[in-house]
Amino acid sequence: MSDSVFCELQVVDLTSGIAGPITGQFFADFGAEVVKIESPSGDHARQLPGFLVWNRGKKSVLLDDTDTGDRDWLKSLLTGADVLLVNEASALRQFGLTLEQLRQDNPALVVVEMPPYLDNAPWANGQESNGLLSAALGVAARQSSWSGGPIESVSPLLLYVQGAWSAACAVAALVEREQSGFGQVVRSNGVNAAIVANAASMSVDPSSDDPPTDIGPGGRHPTYRLFEAGDGKWLASGALGAKFETALLAALGLLDLLEDERMSGQIGNLTQPNNVAWATNQIAAAIKTRPREEWLSILSSLGIPCGPVGDRSDLLDHPQLRAIGMRLSIEDPRLGTVVMPGIPVVLTATPGGVNASAPALGQHNGQVHARIPRPAPVGKPPLSAGPLAGFRILDMGTFVAGPYAGGLLAELGADVIKVEAPTGDPFRATGIAFNRGMRSLAVDLQRSEGVAVFHRLVAHSDVVIDSLRPGVTEKLTIDYAALCKVNPDIISISLSAYGHEGPMATEPGVDMVVQALSGMMSAQGGSDDPVSNTIAIVDVTTSTLLALSSAMALYHRLRSGAGQQVWGSLAATSAYLQSGELVRYLGRPPAQVGGRDFIGDNPWDRFYAVKDGWIRVQAPSGSAAVGRLIAAGVPIDRDRYAAGPEREIGSMLSLLSGTEATRLFTENHISAHVSRRISEVIRDPDLISNEVFHIRRGAAGNFYVTTGRYATFSRTPRFGPMPSPGTGEHTRQVGRDAGLTDDEIAALCQRGVLVAGGPMPQALPRPYR
Repeated sequence: MSDSVFCELQVVDLTSGIAGPITGQFFADFGAEVVKIESPSGDHARQLPGFLVWNRGKKSVLLDDTDTGDRDWLKSLLTGADVLLVNEASALRQFGLTLEQLRQDNPALVVVEMPPYLDNAPWANGQESNGLLSAALGVAARQSSWSGGPIESVSPLLLYVQGAWSAACAVAALVEREQSGFGQVVRSNGVNAAIVANAASMSVDPSSDDPPTDIGPGGRHPTYRLFEAGDGKWLASGALGAKFETALLAALGLLDLLEDERMSGQIGNLTQPNNVAWATNQIAAAIKTRPREEWLSILSSLGIPCGPVGDRSDLLDHPQLRAIGMRLSIEDPRLGTVVMPGIPVVLTATPGGVNASAPALGQHNGQVHARIPRPAPVGKPPLSAGPLAGFRILDMGTFVAGPYAGGLLAELGADVIKVEAPTGDPFRATGIAFNRGMRSLAVDLQRSEGVAVFHRLVAHSDVVIDSLRPGVTEKLTIDYAALCKVNPDIISISLSAYGHEGPMATEPGVDMVVQALSGMMSAQGGSDDPVSNTIAIVDVTTSTLLALSSAMALYHRLRSGAGQQVWGSLAATSAYLQSGELVRYLGRPPAQVGGRDFIGDNPWDRFYAVKDGWIRVQAPSGSAAVGRLIAAGVPIDRDRYAAGPEREIGSMLSLLSGTEATRLFTENHISAHVSRRISEVIRDPDLISNEVFHIRRGAAGNFYVTTGRYATFSRTPRFGPMPSPGTGEHTRQVGRDAGLTDDEIAALCQRGVLVAGGPMPQALPRPYR
């Protein structure tokens, strides 16, 4: 893959599990030589079907850390490598290496640390765990359910986010290295992944109670949710925002709801806490009067995004997923034909590709060679506020996925301009957490004068992101071909629901609908009702992949001088988020499915109720764990345990508090953590001191909490809160950047082509999920 982004890079992958190998997967998919270093026992994740995806295209080298020759070989390899991936830097000690030594021997090396929590995981074995991380960070407790208790995810979603976000941070560091010559240490831990995924639900008023979660698995929005139709089949409605919410009520014959005194004629009052159940029940009853296909036809005719709840096992065979290259078939020498998700982003000039299956343990011993070290960089290592400082991004996205991509790039130091209509992004108040750190230009792109202003800005920019359906950018003359005439080196990144080609390419889609179509909801619900993830998980992960795509395209442009067009889609992301569950081959064990208020189906890998809440327990060997407890004098009856492990463990734990139960397990070397609420998480002093959260003064003079730094960089760090801009708050400033005079800006504002507004009140909205 000589034309791939990373064809000249060598990446040494010392990680194991899921998140770290996924970061290496992105490098391998785009052409890097990724050398997976394994001990004689191998990566413990080799037993998981997803290993075949997360490690495809890599080379496996088996090393014995007690062998002097192996240790010397690894040191030599790292002297010429470009990137080192490690779960924790302490793992280097077993090979007699230190970060300080590596950075001295290879000052151009980018080291990416991906610990499972902060520095040390607060559970016994300290290893990566989606379940324990979700419990510790309040993610499991925030999920909507029938009972209001924590919910176990059937896919390790936070680890998928960590893998993609760590890749984005790593490539951003390579972009900076391309200019300075120096590497640095990047840390992107499990906590960072949790706040990237939960930026909205972790932006809270600390004086308020946690929102109730015993509202059913469909969520808290009466029109943006799951519905059961009259024929017993489920559909997802993407009616979000006043326009679509009103249209749905009209289609259902329920506009009279607005006349109720509880609504005061305002459609926005649908989500008032006291109105949600009342409105949802009436809307759900109306949906049950007709079959699903009839409702899908009606909603589609109104332009409301909608879709059926699909089956996860059908996703890779869907014609739309095939059309965008998300169904990949690889021949594995041991397993035969393996079908798996493809690469979730398309870089048209430097496309990725998968040319080999995951390697056998030690398959490439003797075949990997150390590279000639890069020339030593000259001068002092420069400092900057973010690895992407100096690059300008124009983000035309609306709602969540598009704008949040800009927010993540601002987190990496880029100057990101939110380009929005004169009336503003319709979701900007609700989505305040997704728009942080950007400047706002309000411009009417329906008018030629507005397009001319935009083109002048493009001439001085590096990346343009849009979230318009295929064909719309051409009508507005802001498509890639038009932008290249203004700036031949521009990078254009286009996001759509279903991709740039295929039978559904022009259809509207949103997170709720794609979650349904992809089978994520039916897999979580199992044989019971489907379950909507309270996190807009497809949206936020797509944002992460767009940030990664931007960094990859910038890296390529620095090396080649050429821009390119990039495609991303919610549909592709939905397959990426289920990589380990979707991969299939003859004889693979079935992927886990959930059920009603799913808390886990393994007695030693699940949630348990305690006196004052819940705890999450995880042990690789149940027999060893119960043996240690009994030996320690814990009152567990072996006969009752053999007849029903969950019942016996649950009975014992019901007499303990969460703190007592966690201490008991930890003392006996069993991983456990209390299932915390967000209100507890934001008060954790370790998280606050690590800038996981920022405490800010709001518009009303109160204090509120937002997510803080999403990663740390040893040489290009970014500090401090980033406010969300008001509509057109920076129009005059950005106009000057585009070369307009103050008189020209004033005239355009007078004609309504531009809007110059003030700051946005920094106030938190009601949760919509």
